[in-house]
Amino acid sequence: MAGDLESLQGRWKIVSLEMEGQTMGGGDAQIEVRGARFTTRAMGAEYAGTLTVDEGQTPRRFDLRFDEGPEKGTTALGIYELRGDVWKLCLTTRGGERPKEFAAPAGTGIAFEVLQRVGGEVAVAEGAVAEGAVAESGAGQGDGAPELAGEWSAVALVRDGDALPPSMLSYGKRTATANEVTVKFGPQVMVKARYGVDRTRTPMTMDYHLAKGGRQQGIWKLEGGELTTCFGKPGAGRPVDFASEKGEGCTLAVWKQKS
Repeated sequence: MAGDLESLQGRWKIVSLEMEGQTMGGGDAQIEVRGARFTTRAMGAEYAGTLTVDEGQTPRRFDLRFDEGPEKGTTALGIYELRGDVWKLCLTTRGGERPKEFAAPAGTGIAFEVLQRVGGEVAVAEGAVAEGAVAESGAGQGDGAPELAGEWSAVALVRDGDALPPSMLSYGKRTATANEVTVKFGPQVMVKARYGVDRTRTPMTMDYHLAKGGRQQGIWKLEGGELTTCFGKPGAGRPVDFASEKGEGCTLAVWKQKS
């Protein structure tokens, strides 16, 4: 064993994660490399398999062949860059061609990660967004919604026409009171706001009120223990139906209440 594979031996902490165009943060996720095998632990799940690298390509390439865990039997194709205690990589998560650049645009199924060697020098997480970057909201307007209080898990999420892969949905959590809501994917806060609803309109409406003067307008329905919301971008108009088409900027989400 020599070259980059030897340099990758040991444990690495994910300090930045971007998926489908959204920065999610790394949380406590880690990758451990021992010989030609890797183990990944993230969000309560464990994955393992074999790692091969190709230093003769530009950018350098790697393959992760999963033989244990939820992705057993699949292979992720990626590119990487290794500089001391910082390992930058970009890989497929649902098949497709190997990435050509270090980016994870929406709709591609590509993940972009920056890792830091455990015990090594601190890495600067490219593109990382600190928790709480979506600001606290101002005073909410409209009625409260006690029926929406509690914790909800993500069933589906489509942003500007691009659906979040099923493998990422398990990370989604919506926690609400009658007039405050926090949406997180993994450790990353995506929405934190006060909100109000209007049940007299069809479809019923919901507005988020953000600290920087922004307002995000949406619609919602609650059927069979599932909450469906559709929001326009902050400052944009309110969606008229529960759909997220490419170019409209709407986010459609379905949540199931935890028992």
